[in-house]
Amino acid sequence: MRSVLLRVYGIVQGVGFRPTVARHAQACQVTGYVCNKGPYVEIAIEGEEHQVDKMIDCVIHQPPKQAMIIRHEVFNASLHHYSDFQIVTSQKTKGEIYISPDLAICDDCVRELYDPHNRRYLHPFINCTNCGPRLTILEGLPYDRERTSMKAFPMCPECEKEYHDPQSRFYDAQPVSCHECGPEVYILGHEEIREREAIIYTRQALKEGKIVAIKGIGGFHLAVDAKNEKAVSRLRALKHRPRKPFAVMAKNLTTVKSFAHVSKAQEAVLTGVQKPICLLEKKGSSLAESVAPGNPKVGVMLPYAPLQHLLFRYDDGLKTPDVLIMTSANDSGAPIVHNDEEALAECASLCDVILSHNRVIRIRCDDSVMDFYHDAPYMIRRSRGYAPLPYYVSTSYEGAVLAIGGELKNTFCIGKNQLLYPSSYIGDLSDIRSVKSLQSTMKLMTSLLEVDPDLIVCDPHPQYNAKRVGESLGKEVVYVQHHYAHILSCMAENDVHDKVIGVAFDGTGYGDDGTIWGGEIFICDPLHYKRVSHIQPFLQLGGDASSLEGYRGAVSMLLDLYDDPQDLVMKLGLCDLSHYKVLRAMHARKLNAVTSTSAGRLFDAISAILGLCLRSTYEGEAATALQFAALQGKRQTLSIDVKAKQDLLPTKRLVAEITKRRFNGEDVHDLAYLFHDGLAQMIVSEVIRIAQNNHLQKVALSGGCFQNTLLLALVETRLKEAGFCVYIHHLLPPNDGGIACGQAYYGLACLKERRNDSCV
Repeated sequence: MRSVLLRVYGIVQGVGFRPTVARHAQACQVTGYVCNKGPYVEIAIEGEEHQVDKMIDCVIHQPPKQAMIIRHEVFNASLHHYSDFQIVTSQKTKGEIYISPDLAICDDCVRELYDPHNRRYLHPFINCTNCGPRLTILEGLPYDRERTSMKAFPMCPECEKEYHDPQSRFYDAQPVSCHECGPEVYILGHEEIREREAIIYTRQALKEGKIVAIKGIGGFHLAVDAKNEKAVSRLRALKHRPRKPFAVMAKNLTTVKSFAHVSKAQEAVLTGVQKPICLLEKKGSSLAESVAPGNPKVGVMLPYAPLQHLLFRYDDGLKTPDVLIMTSANDSGAPIVHNDEEALAECASLCDVILSHNRVIRIRCDDSVMDFYHDAPYMIRRSRGYAPLPYYVSTSYEGAVLAIGGELKNTFCIGKNQLLYPSSYIGDLSDIRSVKSLQSTMKLMTSLLEVDPDLIVCDPHPQYNAKRVGESLGKEVVYVQHHYAHILSCMAENDVHDKVIGVAFDGTGYGDDGTIWGGEIFICDPLHYKRVSHIQPFLQLGGDASSLEGYRGAVSMLLDLYDDPQDLVMKLGLCDLSHYKVLRAMHARKLNAVTSTSAGRLFDAISAILGLCLRSTYEGEAATALQFAALQGKRQTLSIDVKAKQDLLPTKRLVAEITKRRFNGEDVHDLAYLFHDGLAQMIVSEVIRIAQNNHLQKVALSGGCFQNTLLLALVETRLKEAGFCVYIHHLLPPNDGGIACGQAYYGLACLKERRNDSCV
């Protein structure tokens, strides 16, 4: 006989791990127990030598598909002569903590949801050990029902029996419930309309083209028939969102394929346990034009909650839409609405019906958004299904840090020893509601992860609410330059510790010299950086207005190139004469103007010069219009001198060339592509020069401009051809949603350096 203790670390709570272990124990005929300890699952195993070995192999190599085992340990133990194998009460132990994200409804639950002979037939909250809410209902660890929102719903005798039955799929499933004992749906403002009647009421409203707010797993969505142009246009008008694309939810994969191209890799993500919004190429014209106007892609997801399935299919005889707009119920930049009070205050004026339920959402969680690069996932917004899965770095860091993140697309990150825990998406911190959400979510997550941070890490921008939040926590604060944090986030995701050349291209970041940075090349490691090159500076005219009015940047850049480009500005249609004279005066006197090296504003200016977008209605509109135009242009190389002088990428030369060709009547799409090609050539040429002078061969690409997969491909391909090892993002966004991870990486490196008394 042999007795061992097996400890398994990773995502092993809330994913059906203990029931699976118990079933393995029965199959292997061993005795003992399995117990959640917080940082790990502990398994005591007793049996014959071959039985114990088989049990260990089964646990490690046949876990639930939603589990993620990071490491395991085996210890010999004294014989206890257990009489059977049991799941025992969870015990709290200090150490690493892993929290499961919310999991999309599994195929077994979908089958039972529509089985008239099953007692959970059409139950809006069906779930099992393999699926359902996790992070969003969590109040404390270890993950047990009494520490979730489900503690408000005592199990009925039948659910309790299944919960304790090792042969049941609901064995030890914390959110398990049924019609008798689970949460209820209702029409907010008409609470007498509940359960079945509430779902039918909602489906009828959707059929009639009405707008419905629907409470999901992590917050409310606004839903409307995505094929009804009038209804979608009305939603746009109510939300004051003229052109920003809406995401849609389709009934099933067959429906998706009727209006979008889906590769095998995309299908795997679309139908997986996370079910993010996937950006897919449009096909046909069955969707309303105003779903994603002027955009060759559409954001698509499949139902991931049972209630969402019931919107598409029910037993009421109604034929409801098979594609719905499913957009977060919030103002632009604000956090997703997550309770009835907020829904009444913020959604009532935007919709006709509010379908809610009484399961409390403890942590808001927006939908994740996934693009694809070379047919592999390329994250745009990391939230539901992924947060707060940690990143593991192999350097032996010790201590804890709290990184506040950026002002836009805010997420925060908790760093604890060698683990980095990026949060779910918060929003833009210019909105006080997002600030409050950030503060409350940080408080809960630091409690769950048992973190009392040694350092707070912030962006140094003096006007950022992110900085103010960090400084208000009563802890020591260190500051990390915005674009350096971008590169660090790429390094952290790829577990890179060596010195790299970092290319950080984005819209706005506070520079060390007090100017606006955004087209930067660094040499850096996890603790130090040096700015070695950047695009040529220009004046951003009009302060914050310049970020949405690309023509301002265009006029400013033309004023840098020509003594008085009035005729050129007029012929390009950038603005009227009176406005031009104002901008010229601002430029000459540097009034309400700031020096900038923003690559994002460079994209906006070229978009305006090419007549694609003069004024943006949402962040990134002009740049995406430029990218989409380029994808329709001829693949050709721009023949201009791209070599930098005095550590400056000659971007003014690029602006002049594109402007001249535009003035001469060349095709706009071809010019859009030539701009991308020319900028990529400049980046690669400068990286090669820096590498030769510093004997470096590793390059990290980050920043919001690298959401542009055309630019990414042109840069990465040329760098690899030149022999560089190139690091890019995958499941951490290249935009500001990822910088908190880079900040946390710096904080941990700083703590390690301080132990050597040399951190400055």
